[in-house]
Amino acid sequence: QVQLVESGGALVQPGGSLRLSCAASGIRFSLFRMGWYRQATGKQRELVATITSGGITNYADSVKGRFTISRDNAKNTAYLQMNSLKPDDTASYYCDAYWAGIDYWGKGTLVTVSP
Repeated sequence: QVQLVESGGALVQPGGSLRLSCAASGIRFSLFRMGWYRQATGKQRELVATITSGGITNYADSVKGRFTISRDNAKNTAYLQMNSLKPDDTASYYCDAYWAGIDYWGKGTLVTVSP
């Protein structure tokens, strides 16, 4: 059974930092492109960042220079380090694993950026 379990979401003040984790099981993790997406209330889900099996990263313009995606294939875990958080970063954050037309999603973790 495939599972992607996100963790690390919390309430944080503007300018603060959080690290999200996505623990994967039931897949050959090293093959998959891992991604983080987010969805704010009333908005469509949007790409935050992706990292390929070879470690190539891609970021949304809105998070470049503030967020860093990484992966640890030995731990079957992907991470999203988020710095300089802004209220506009408030959303549910979802982990995605993609390979050869196969796409798995986690259930999300909530990040709230507020004074």
